[in-house]
Amino acid sequence: MPGSGPTAGDSAEHWRLVRRWLNENRHELFTLAAGLYPQAGRVSGTSLLCRDEWIPGEPLELQRLTLNWKDRPPLPAVNGEGRASEHVRPLSADGTRCATYAGAIAALDPPSLFENRPSYRILSADLSGPYSLMDFTSGHYFDGVNIGEALAHELAADRLGSPEPPAYERLPLRSSVGDPCDLTRRSVMPAITTLTLRRDRSGHASFLLHWRDPAKVTHAGGLYQVMPSGIFQPADSTPGSQQGDFDIWRCMVREFSEELLGTSEDYHSLGTPLDYDRWPFFRQLNEGRRSGKLGVYCVGLGVDPLTMVVDILTVAVFDGDLFDAAFEHLVQVNAEGRVISGPQATGIPFTNEAVTKFTGDAEPMQSAGAALLRLAWQYRARLLAQ
Repeated sequence: MPGSGPTAGDSAEHWRLVRRWLNENRHELFTLAAGLYPQAGRVSGTSLLCRDEWIPGEPLELQRLTLNWKDRPPLPAVNGEGRASEHVRPLSADGTRCATYAGAIAALDPPSLFENRPSYRILSADLSGPYSLMDFTSGHYFDGVNIGEALAHELAADRLGSPEPPAYERLPLRSSVGDPCDLTRRSVMPAITTLTLRRDRSGHASFLLHWRDPAKVTHAGGLYQVMPSGIFQPADSTPGSQQGDFDIWRCMVREFSEELLGTSEDYHSLGTPLDYDRWPFFRQLNEGRRSGKLGVYCVGLGVDPLTMVVDILTVAVFDGDLFDAAFEHLVQVNAEGRVISGPQATGIPFTNEAVTKFTGDAEPMQSAGAALLRLAWQYRARLLAQ
């Protein structure tokens, strides 16, 4: 138990072993973690957890979603640095315990992308009524890692150490966090996760997937995910950017550029704060929205049961000509993994067969991606209407 003194499990070697096993078995661990919350709401029958008010009755046009800023947020009850997480933070070479789980990753298993950038911390959401709202405050990326990846590590260590189903008495950190849908007990840095649909003139559609390389990413390595997906955060750490980039659409466009076109996350050539009006790609997608060639929707909010990471679930529906022009140079490999674009390079056919394949047990799919595919299939008549 935490605080009981150093054991063999405190070593860097054991921590690396558990971390490696975690990254090789995340799909199995998703299922085990979901079983710990039998009473929680689920998004469209998947393992993604939710509250009723997080799922709108129909796709919500993004411009109808209001973001509120809170200057005086509640302090999180669990911050990843207390006794509850000691057992997943190894001892350093000098005999002291790593102060945080992110610190352990940085020292012992750093992925190629690992930076404690300013991020937007979500506090609450209600998408169920005529006025759809999300409340946010300031935070940093590692605030979420220190809880989320520590929770996953704890469950992986328990699975390696016991053939019995996971139980809360063996999971002190998970027990201390409590309700995964309580966004105030921990610092939650949500991802904006987007299903990109290419719609042709006949109304048929296709979609892209991303295989997340565990050598490159911290979260959900080894799993498929819809794309793009990225933490809701400003383009850089300057105060002007933190204020100006508090906008879901701006973050989505940066992710489209980085994940689908393989561009850099460094936008200093466009000014600091980033001057979006100077960016041809942003102007191109903005014009697509204005002309009706691109529809952007929010379809919900959900919590990953393994890491308790929160995803803002969005769908972007491109007319085929706009998609082909914007992503003429679609990459096959990017900084986070491989792009799965199907045999015609315009995406996997958006069919019931494909949705069933990637939302069942046949493929190792991230829970947010599975939920998005099912929601989009449920709403396909609305989303693909010309």
